[in-house]
Amino acid sequence: MTLVPRTRLGPYEIVALLGAGGMGEVYRALDTRLDRTVAIKVIRQDKGAGSEDLRRRFEREERVVSSLSHPHICPLYDVGSQSGIDFLVMEFLVGETLAARLQHGPLPPDQVMRYAMEIADALATAHRIGIVHRDLKPANIMLTQSGSKLLDFGLAKFRKPAENSLKGVSVLETVTVPEAGADDPYSTRKGVLIGTFQYMAPEQLEGKESDARSDLFAFGAIVHEMATGRKAFQGSSPASLIGAILHSEPPPVSSLRLGATPALDYVVKTCLSKNPDDRWQSAHDLMLQLQWIAGSSGAANPIAPRRSRAAVLGWLVAGILLLAVAFLIPSRRGAPTYPARFLVTPPEGTALLGSIAVSPDGAQVAFVAATPEGSASLWVRPMHSLDARTLPGTEGAQHPFWSPDGRFIAFFAERKLKKIRVEGGPPQVLCDAFDARGGAWNSEGMIVFSPNSGDPLWRIPGNGGTPSQVTSLDRSRQESSHQWPHFLPGGHRFLYLALSAREESRGIYAGSLDGKESVRLTGAEGGAAYGAAPDNQGLLLFLRGRTLLGQPFHSKALQLSGEPLPIADNLWYDATKPGSTAFSVSANGVLAYRTGGVRTTQLAWFDRSGRPLGQVGPAGAYRDPALSPDEKRVAVARVDPQTGTHDIWLFESAREVMTRLTFEPGDETTPVWSPDGSRIVFASDRDGPANLYQKAASGAETEQPLLKTLASKFPTDWSRGNHSVVFATWDPKTQWDLWTLPMTGDNKPAPYLRAEFDSFQAQFSPGGRWIAYASNESNRYEIYVQPFPLSSGRWQISTHGGAQPQWSRDGTELYYLAPDRKLMVVAVKPGGALEPGPPKPLFQTRVTGLVDVRNHYMTGAGGQRFLVNSIVGEGASTPIAVALNWPAGLKQ
Repeated sequence: MTLVPRTRLGPYEIVALLGAGGMGEVYRALDTRLDRTVAIKVIRQDKGAGSEDLRRRFEREERVVSSLSHPHICPLYDVGSQSGIDFLVMEFLVGETLAARLQHGPLPPDQVMRYAMEIADALATAHRIGIVHRDLKPANIMLTQSGSKLLDFGLAKFRKPAENSLKGVSVLETVTVPEAGADDPYSTRKGVLIGTFQYMAPEQLEGKESDARSDLFAFGAIVHEMATGRKAFQGSSPASLIGAILHSEPPPVSSLRLGATPALDYVVKTCLSKNPDDRWQSAHDLMLQLQWIAGSSGAANPIAPRRSRAAVLGWLVAGILLLAVAFLIPSRRGAPTYPARFLVTPPEGTALLGSIAVSPDGAQVAFVAATPEGSASLWVRPMHSLDARTLPGTEGAQHPFWSPDGRFIAFFAERKLKKIRVEGGPPQVLCDAFDARGGAWNSEGMIVFSPNSGDPLWRIPGNGGTPSQVTSLDRSRQESSHQWPHFLPGGHRFLYLALSAREESRGIYAGSLDGKESVRLTGAEGGAAYGAAPDNQGLLLFLRGRTLLGQPFHSKALQLSGEPLPIADNLWYDATKPGSTAFSVSANGVLAYRTGGVRTTQLAWFDRSGRPLGQVGPAGAYRDPALSPDEKRVAVARVDPQTGTHDIWLFESAREVMTRLTFEPGDETTPVWSPDGSRIVFASDRDGPANLYQKAASGAETEQPLLKTLASKFPTDWSRGNHSVVFATWDPKTQWDLWTLPMTGDNKPAPYLRAEFDSFQAQFSPGGRWIAYASNESNRYEIYVQPFPLSSGRWQISTHGGAQPQWSRDGTELYYLAPDRKLMVVAVKPGGALEPGPPKPLFQTRVTGLVDVRNHYMTGAGGQRFLVNSIVGEGASTPIAVALNWPAGLKQ
């Protein structure tokens, strides 16, 4: 049971819960004797206050920490027991854990060295008196203004002086700590794993005896992660992760982070040696080596000859690749050229996502890759290198494109158009982009982009400003969207894809920045690009089906000639975004493209552990799933591949039948069921902005307009308690606001929450008393709950980011998705006041996105199963093919 504020434990008064782990809960408290803030750790009540195992672990931490005195180890002030509650009183640290900091990318080099030296020094002190931490990980390191602090010695082990076999370590003093033995549940016994998989040494994973060198292995993994932003070892399952730790080597830090020295590579590589005898033999020696690296400037690298030969070989291979590229790219002298192709594989442990972009000079390729947990970011791979590097701050990136000078990469993330320097740094927000479909950047510094799947193209200066519309949808041609722009030579005209219900209108058009009438060039199923041939004759590259074609094209006259010829077959395709492209071409003839499968989604049931329970319907391009009150039907928005727009469809689980509910042109999305399951409210942009409509779920009547205004609006829930629909609406001044619409009486909409930040994804509690929603008021999306109607009181539910809240049918649990797309659960105490508990993970999802208008999952009755719209066909092993001098191949 969580301790409530003002509870007294001796002279300590509880103020607030700070967090909870596997063993203890940590509270902020006031020492009433000294009037100082402290942190109090107690045995978790839900684990049983009398648990002998937990008491032993708690006693271990108490005695270990009391024996340690070091500026970078969190000190113990006091211990106590009251009413069966054992507690430790420790220094209250202001800051964040290293794990939380690493969610934002790698640390600056000076911080990497500072924290590494501090942690190594702290370990040296612990090891010197025979204490092995055994659970060293970023979550157990706190970053404060005074530096790093090592936490949580609950799994620590004491080695008697006679047992200490570490080379170069003398035990200066001893300490009375419960000795690991046969009756100790936390001892290292064969088959018992102690610690956290991601940072465990091979000997720990094999159930062998661990010593201080096991801590140094974990230390090496942490330094690697601090420097690169990537975990040293990765795997899609515990088994594959263990296999990686036992048998694979992580890439050198210097291959992932510019400026990293070979000396740091050597330190980390030595720490991560599989054999403990090949690692550093003491934390003190390791600390001295780090001090030497930090203090030396231009000093000789302390690298063994074997490592030096490997480095020379790596540079030799890279040099050969660079020479090959220089030879094969067309020269200005018109020397004979020959087509060539090679593959660029995604970084180990990641999968490619979406489109790719070759730099204007053809020397680099940018792409988005995601970890198995779903964390996606922007990567850059130089053509002459064997490794790619990530750009911190680009989490959730989509559809990258380059500045004409190659200094910046623009991309879309968090419903914004952003840009970032190629060498890294904080990204800059240029403008809003709700559901983007690509962009292009010309030599005059102007960006043309598609902000939404149902919009024309807009323009904005590359340094930011106010966007202005540059194309218009031609309703006489039934155009539904303009997407995937690409500038032609000169930078005034551009190519784009127009989607339409009419085949004769759908295809590639040439538009201009002055907004003059566009010219249709050819029919196509995807975006187009312009490539220059060696004889200065241009080529139009475009898709028909999944075949990439090239056709002679005069860019000034806007005329095609000859016949289109195939360049590559079986290109990767995203069915959820019709018209998406999987190729890119530079100005000097470097072409990159992806082949492979089709990206779709699949509706499927999962239990609370993430175990699949069965699929709902076939795989397809779906979004916005809504489960009927009786759980027998599912309403979804399904994309039309010809128009790129969505219609509402219904799945009937018992009969396995799928029927179409809406038929009007335009986007019909975000279906919401009435409490009795007889009607569905949805959004449709058939008349311009997205307005609210309703229709009988039986399909027996036409759609009826509910609410029409000049602002787009999307319903997200229909309350069972007060018969109101809550919807999100866009306001240029306040961004996404929440409004409610009574479904009885005068049907007059009313604002619920308006502020200068996003508030959306609103969900009524079962009784209609509360509304849970996502908001970025703290510059990060979190889940909040407020009363309905709005009154005093507001609770933050998520702790480290969250989106897409969902209540259980009985109101005792609240679910949401964490930034890594893991489904989280928070217990809510039923009754008068809202009393949320700490968030706990349920299982990893593969939903399509987080910051959307609606949820990508629904909960079944009792909270025992969840309907999730998951990504399938991502193409994890599909590499990027790079083609040099491909136009020469068309002529052969």
